[in-house]
Amino acid sequence: MKKLAAILSILSIAACTRPDTATQNTLETALQKTIVEPGRYNVAFLVMDGTYNTELTAPFDIFQHTIFREGIKPMNVFLVANTHRPVTTFEGIRLLPDFNYLTDSLPKFDILVVPSAEHHLDTDLEDEKMIAFVKKAAAEAQFVTSHCDGAFVLAKAGLLNGVKCTTFPGDIQKFREMFPRLDVYEDVLFVHDGKYISSAGGAKSFEAALYLCEYLYGAEVARRLAKGLVINWDLQQVPCIVPPKKSAG
Repeated sequence: MKKLAAILSILSIAACTRPDTATQNTLETALQKTIVEPGRYNVAFLVMDGTYNTELTAPFDIFQHTIFREGIKPMNVFLVANTHRPVTTFEGIRLLPDFNYLTDSLPKFDILVVPSAEHHLDTDLEDEKMIAFVKKAAAEAQFVTSHCDGAFVLAKAGLLNGVKCTTFPGDIQKFREMFPRLDVYEDVLFVHDGKYISSAGGAKSFEAALYLCEYLYGAEVARRLAKGLVINWDLQQVPCIVPPKKSAG
């Protein structure tokens, strides 16, 4: 409601006059008033120009839909970037970040999600401030997930050392060449090792997100989340590397 009120305020002002720079900055700040609902997992999605739609929207949809399931601790989902201004995905969708990790006071993020982006194999890996944010957020998070080439960012941050992992099938060889000491798996949709879950990406990003929900909430909740998005979900049918289930008692 706060964001809606801010948008309506902007529209009413715009109808009367063109705001000066100071007013425009104030209006942009008003739009950034993100509500952090207490008692939920806080989930940060790292976005930037060139982020691929599917690796963002697949886990975002799964995690956001947890608010419609009773009897569980649902998730707050946020877009985090190095700006408050819109960023543009590879496919052309403009996204408005909830938080600027360079300037804002950030909540504690329980889950960090790193979707793939156009330059995750080259120039993005040279962004020292972004890599520093990933390191800090990962240190505080309960889980860190990557989709497709998002694994390159985790590897650059040194987070996958000694961790089983995977990435986009077409970039497995490149991944191994750039990070030869990593334990990289192929022919799987995702790998879970410790707090890290890396996925092959694309439409299979749904599976990795559903797996985390099953890990947190149980199989029945995961199946209901999947059903709401018309996905057939059965972890036993998914090629993946996951920790063995703890035996009862």
